Amino acid sequence: MKMQLAEIAKAINSKCEGNEQTVITSVAFDSREIAAGGLFVPLKGERDGHDFINSAISNGASATLWQKGHPNKPDNIAVLEVENPLKSMQQLAQYYLNKVNPTVVGITGSNGKTTTKDMTAAVLAKRFNVHKTDANFNNEIGVPMTILDMKPNTEILVLEMGMDHAGQLHQLSELTHPDVTVITMIGEAHIEFLGSRAGIADAKMEITDFLREDGELIYNGDEPLLRERAAKIKQAKVTFGFAKNDTVYATGYRSYKHHATFTVNNSERKFSIPMIGKHNVSNALSAICVGRHFGESDEEIACALEKFTPTANRMEWEKGDVGEDIMSDVYNSNPTAVRAVITSFGQIQVPAGSRRIAVLGDMLELGPRSAALHAGLADCLDPQVINEVYLFGTEMKHLAEALKGSYDPENLHYYTQDEMQHMIADLKNDIKPNDIVVLKGSHGMHLEKVVERLR
Repeated sequence: MKMQLAEIAKAINSKCEGNEQTVITSVAFDSREIAAGGLFVPLKGERDGHDFINSAISNGASATLWQKGHPNKPDNIAVLEVENPLKSMQQLAQYYLNKVNPTVVGITGSNGKTTTKDMTAAVLAKRFNVHKTDANFNNEIGVPMTILDMKPNTEILVLEMGMDHAGQLHQLSELTHPDVTVITMIGEAHIEFLGSRAGIADAKMEITDFLREDGELIYNGDEPLLRERAAKIKQAKVTFGFAKNDTVYATGYRSYKHHATFTVNNSERKFSIPMIGKHNVSNALSAICVGRHFGESDEEIACALEKFTPTANRMEWEKGDVGEDIMSDVYNSNPTAVRAVITSFGQIQVPAGSRRIAVLGDMLELGPRSAALHAGLADCLDPQVINEVYLFGTEMKHLAEALKGSYDPENLHYYTQDEMQHMIADLKNDIKPNDIVVLKGSHGMHLEKVVERLR
C-alpha cells in the first residue's frame, strides 16, 4: 500500500489535519506494530486504542484516524477525524481493493478454513501474484487489514473469512465482492450463537451474498445442508468430496504418518499433501477446484500441494523431549474437528509396545448442548486404538464420565482448568520415547503451552 493522506481522506470522506502530501505505506491497529509511514487506527475493544496514540507516535506513525469528539486529539501528528475508526478502515480497504482490483477468492467453513486458504494460495502462486490472509486474520478487522497489506501487483487475493454470528459473512462478502467462494464444511463451531447446524449453514452461505454474477461457488457436496442452499443461487457451482455425485471426488485415499495421498475421479495424477486425515484431503480437493477454475494444470496443482506450508498448530508434528512424536492441533476445536483428528491419529501405525495418547481440551462456544456434545465424543475414542486419554477443562468432565465404562482408570485422566501444570507433570512422567501424542482443543484452552513444555 502506498497512498498520500489526501487520497485516504477523500476515500473515507474525511479531512486531513496536517500535511496532505504525507505518504502512508502501512496501516496498523496495534501501536506496537506501527512502522514509519504507518497510519494508526485506534479501535475500541477491552481497551480504547486512542489511549495508545503516544506509543504509536513514538513507534513512527505518520498519521492517525481519530473518532470525532474523542478527547486528547494529538497535535503532533496528522489526523483524520472520522465517526467510527473501524468502519473507516473498512471503507479504506474497499477503496484500495477496488484500486488494485485483484480477483478475490473468499474461503469459509466450520473447519479447515486456514488450511484450505494456505493450500489454495500455494496452488495459485504457481501462476499468479497471490496475497493471502496471514495466520487467521479472518474477521471484520482482519479482512480489511489483509486487504490493506497487499502489494499493488497482487493478481489474486485469497481471503479467509470467519464468523460466529449471523450477518458477519454478509458484511465481509459486501466488503470484498468475491469472484470465487469456497465453503469447506458445516460442523458445530459457534452453535452457541447460531442454534443449529442448519443455522450455521445459513450463516456460511452469506459468503455468496455478494458473489459476482459471473462468479463460482465451490462447496462440500457431501453436506446436504449446503446442497439445499446452493441450489438457490444462480452462479456456477462446483462440488468436492468423497461421493461419486460430486464434481471432484477423492479415490484411493491413503494416510501415512506425516502425509496423505489420493487420486481424483477425473485425473490420472496422484496427489500428496504433508498432512494426514480425510478432512485435509477434503481441503485439498477444494484447492484443486480453485486451481482448475483459474486454468492451472493438475501437475502444477499437485506440485504446490505437496510442498505447501500449513499455518502453525494445524496438525503440526513436533518432537518431544524424550523422543516421542507430538501432533499439535491446538488452534481451535469443535466436535467435527475432534472426530476427524482422532480418526486420522488412530490410523497412524506405532511400534509394538508403543501407545497413542490423546490430550483433549474443552471445545468452546457450544452453548446449551455443550455437555452432550463433549460426552458424545466417547464413541470415537476406542481404548484399543487411543490407548490413553488426558482430558482438560470444565466441559471435558462430561467426556471423562462417558469414558469411565470403556477406559481403565489408569488410562483415563481428567484435570480442571487450573490444573494444567499438574497435567503437564503427569504427561512428562508418563510419555515414553516411541509413543505418539495428539493435542486438540479450543484456542482459549491454551494447549500450546503444553506443547511447549513437552517439546
